[in-house]
Amino acid sequence: MKKNKPSSVALLITTYNWKEALELVLLSVFKQTVLPDEIVIADDGSRSDTKELIDRMRVDSPVPITHVWQEDKGFRLSKIRNKGIAAAKNEYIIQIDGDCVLEKHFVQDHLQMAQSGTYVCGSRTCCSNEFSENWFVTKQFSWWKFRPVKGSGLNRFRVGFLRKYVMPKFPITIKGCNMAFWRADIIAVNGYDENYEGWGYEDHDMAIRLDNLGIKQRTLKMGAVMYHLYHREKNNDLLSDEYHKRMEKLTLLREKNIITTQNGLDKYLPT
Repeated sequence: MKKNKPSSVALLITTYNWKEALELVLLSVFKQTVLPDEIVIADDGSRSDTKELIDRMRVDSPVPITHVWQEDKGFRLSKIRNKGIAAAKNEYIIQIDGDCVLEKHFVQDHLQMAQSGTYVCGSRTCCSNEFSENWFVTKQFSWWKFRPVKGSGLNRFRVGFLRKYVMPKFPITIKGCNMAFWRADIIAVNGYDENYEGWGYEDHDMAIRLDNLGIKQRTLKMGAVMYHLYHREKNNDLLSDEYHKRMEKLTLLREKNIITTQNGLDKYLPT
């Protein structure tokens, strides 16, 4: 029998030196119709002002907040996510980025999608600079006034009764900023491969290994709506050689049906 309702859920939030965005994200978490059982903030080396913000917001948080920090030695997302997953105490994990504000049903929608033998990938809607700035000033969320600047306009709509009809029409995509999985499944594939440093494709790597394990992806549309705060896009295009190396690695994972990584989560778990 497939289990549809996790008994407990952690919200894993990654962040790096943007406390203003993290504040908005946490405020949106506090307003959820279904609260997570814990919040784990995976911090890839932020300055002390981020810790000060977390300590201040912890006082008003309706759920426990754990802050996991590592020294700033460049972009080490895989490592800090592994540390956050190891710190999480609950059986299901919803993973987001620290610049993505959540519509109030976000956690509820993910829990409704949870099912053993699967992991879930949602979408995001990108906000305009004007809309984002209004949130930074007012700290009040109004959901229907903005215009997405890229991506599918459907990503901003939550229509539960259409969900099962809309989802099969969309191709499978991996969005590490909006993802949910059973903690036991992530432990089984040994989490993220920490050989990925710098931007790009660490989430695809783990998704392929989950697929190889027999854990199937479910794409979530018309729900789990999130709003990506505006910022200037970094040049995330990998240099040609590095890009091809990563594509070759992903191909090898599929061809060899590789499930685990040797440089992953297990080093942070209790023995």
